[in-house]
Amino acid sequence: MSTTLWFILIGCLMLARGLAATTLSRLPVTSAIVYLGVGLALGPAFLGVFAVDPYAQAGMLEVLTELAVLVSLFSAGVKMPVPFSLARWAPSLRLAWLSMSISVGLMAAFGTLVLGLPLGAAVLLGAILAPTDPVLATDVQVRHAGDKDQLRFALTCEAGMNDGSAFPFVMLGLGLLGLHDLGDSGWRWALLDVLWGTAGAVLIGIAGGAALARLGWALRGKDPRHEVLDDLVGLGLIAVVYGATTWLHAWGFLAVFFAGVALRQTELILAGAPKDRHGLLKAPPASTAHAGPPSAAEGAAETTLTVSGESLIFKEHLERLSELTLVLLLGGAVTAQAWDWRAWSTALFLFVVARPLSVYLGLWRSSARGRVRGISAWFGVRGIGSVYYLMYAINHGLPQGLARNLIDITLVVIMLSIAVHGISVKPLFDRFWRE
Repeated sequence: MSTTLWFILIGCLMLARGLAATTLSRLPVTSAIVYLGVGLALGPAFLGVFAVDPYAQAGMLEVLTELAVLVSLFSAGVKMPVPFSLARWAPSLRLAWLSMSISVGLMAAFGTLVLGLPLGAAVLLGAILAPTDPVLATDVQVRHAGDKDQLRFALTCEAGMNDGSAFPFVMLGLGLLGLHDLGDSGWRWALLDVLWGTAGAVLIGIAGGAALARLGWALRGKDPRHEVLDDLVGLGLIAVVYGATTWLHAWGFLAVFFAGVALRQTELILAGAPKDRHGLLKAPPASTAHAGPPSAAEGAAETTLTVSGESLIFKEHLERLSELTLVLLLGGAVTAQAWDWRAWSTALFLFVVARPLSVYLGLWRSSARGRVRGISAWFGVRGIGSVYYLMYAINHGLPQGLARNLIDITLVVIMLSIAVHGISVKPLFDRFWRE
C-alpha cells in the first residue's frame, strides 16, 4: 500500500476515533478492537489491501513498539499514588515479579510438553507472553494522577513493572538458544541480567526522576519566573533515563517507569501538598498551570504539576496514536495460516490456566481482597510489549523458522487477548467493580 493510502487510512481512523469518542465509550468494546477489526479486514487474512511481514520488518517494529511502551510506562509511573507505601505496593510487586515468574514457568512447560519447542524457545515464548501490557490496558488502569482505586492501581503498577521484570527471562531464553552469554552455570545471567539489570534500573530511574523534579523546582523558584516546556522535559527525561540505563546494561523499561514515579513523588513532597483521608498527597487540577500568575500559595501547587501533570496530557495523546497505529499493523501481520491449534491452545492455556494460577499463587496470603484477585486473574491483556520482546529476540539472531513459529503464536494470542479482554472489561467492571 502506498504512503498516500496509509495517510488516508490512519487519518480516517483518527477522525473516527476522535469524533465518535462518546459513542465508543458507551459500547461494550474497546477502541483497540475497532483498530484490530480494520486491520484484519484490510490485511492478508481477508481483503489483502496491505500486509506486514514481522520477520522482514522486525527492525522497524522493534523501534515503534519500543517508543510506544516507553511513553506508556512513563505515563503509568506519573499516575502512581503519592506517597510511596510498601503496604500499598506489595500486591503489585507480587504480581509483577512473583506471578510473572510463575507464568513464565507455566508457559515454558506448556511450550516444551505440548508445542514441542526447545527449552530455550519455550522460555522465550513464556517471557514474551507473560507480561501484561501498559499500552492496551487503559480501561483497567489508573485513570488520572491521584486515582485511589485499589484494583486499577494494582493492574497499572503490575504492567509498569513487569515490562522490565520480564527482560531477564527473555535473555535466559536467548541464552539457552545460544544467542546470549549466560556465563558458567548461569552466573553472568544471575548477577548482571537479574540483579544488576533490575536494581540498577530502579536506582537510575529514581535518581533521574527525583533530580529532574528538584531541578524544575529550583528553576521555577527564580525571580523573574522561569518557564519550562513540560512536554519536552518529560520526553527528555524518558530518553535520557532509557539511554543511560541501556548503556549501563540495565533494563530501561523498568527505569522509565520508576523515573515517572520518582518525578511525581518528589514534586508533591517538595511542595508539601496536603494529604487526604487515605494518607495520599492531594494535588489541584492540572489546568491551574494555565490560570495566570499564581499567588504564593498557588505557586507551590502549580510547580508540583507542571512537569509530571502537564506532560501527562501530551503523553496520553501519544499513547492513543501509538495504539491505533500498532494494533492496525498487527491486523495486517496475521495470515489465515497462523490461526492453527498451536496458537489457539496457547491462548487458552494462558488465559484459563497460567494467568489465573500465577495471580492466585502470587497473591496468596497478601492484603489484596478477593475481588481484586479474581478480576486481576482475568484481566492480563497482552499487547505491544509482547510484540517488542518478540522483535527484540528476532533482531538478536532468532532462527527464521523458529521466529516465524513464535510470530504466529504470539500475534494470535495478542489478538485473542484484545478481543476477549476488550469485550469483557466493561461489563465485568460494571458488574463486579463499581468503585
